[in-house]
Amino acid sequence: MNNEEIIQSLNEKLTSINDNNALNELRAQYLGKKGIVTELSKQMGSLSPEEKKELGKKLNEIKTNVTEAIDNKKKEIDERELNAKLESENIDITLPGTNIPMGAPNILENIIEEVEEVFMSMGYDVVDGPEVEEDKYNFELLNIPKGHPARDAQDTFYIEDESILLRSQTSPVQARTMLKAGGNTPIRMICPGKTYRRDADDATHSHQFMQIEGLLVDKNISLSDLKGTFDVIAKKLFGDDIKTRFRPSYYQFTEPSVETDISCFVCKGEGCSLCKNTGWITVSGAGMVHPNVLRNCGYDPNIWSGFAFGFGAERLAMLKYGINDIRTFYQTDLRESKPFDRREV
Repeated sequence: MNNEEIIQSLNEKLTSINDNNALNELRAQYLGKKGIVTELSKQMGSLSPEEKKELGKKLNEIKTNVTEAIDNKKKEIDERELNAKLESENIDITLPGTNIPMGAPNILENIIEEVEEVFMSMGYDVVDGPEVEEDKYNFELLNIPKGHPARDAQDTFYIEDESILLRSQTSPVQARTMLKAGGNTPIRMICPGKTYRRDADDATHSHQFMQIEGLLVDKNISLSDLKGTFDVIAKKLFGDDIKTRFRPSYYQFTEPSVETDISCFVCKGEGCSLCKNTGWITVSGAGMVHPNVLRNCGYDPNIWSGFAFGFGAERLAMLKYGINDIRTFYQTDLRESKPFDRREV
């Protein structure tokens, strides 16, 4: 079979080929190990050098022609299949796009990130600590002696012999940070984290909640430094027109202690249901670090002073986004959480 006969036979077969599978089988018939071209090359063993040279030239020509014909057929098949696919998958660009539901960070995470960014811009470190805590760090070092009402089992989740518990506040992280500093280093830190108390869950209470506590320890720190810091946070979270004030209070680990209020951002101080017609909203507790706490954690209160504060993340979020039920933060029902998706507020 000469070159012309082989190509003619191939072209006849190619006319009936409509897909790549059949084309690959045809390629094997001509170019495979047992194909026509391979069988012809086996004749070289019985030929003279001149005849081998002539046959080799013809075989190369046949192989080139066969390869070219098959490749051209493959291009034709591929183009036809592509056109058919494009035709079947035609998209009407005038149709509205498909709305694909997307997840989003919990609103508490949003609030915590906002507070962290503000404090980090003022040189504070974000510090973490254990949620399963020792009585020593949760109470004793913070000037809360045994027998104090805050230690009551009805308020605290004790795990083992009233010495191991789920932390009822993030203040233990402040104590750990001061002890680690060794009593001779200034400290600026905040600690966002989960805390646990035996509370009946309702619209405004939860047995688990997020606190954002902060601590600054340095020399010559006064209550005015705390006021200035609180002003910055309040304005960043609620607007530049927000006013702040302190009211006397009492906490075991600060002296003096204060309640921190902001002017109502809804009624602008005129009185409404949110501020209970007072014009002010309480957002946190704070105060100067008690000398006993400084002393317990290795700092000389005659040289060092500081302030501490604590926010409830849920409290901040409920105020800022108008959420009336604290349980909204822990629901898995997207119908409840979607309105507070931070991309939409």
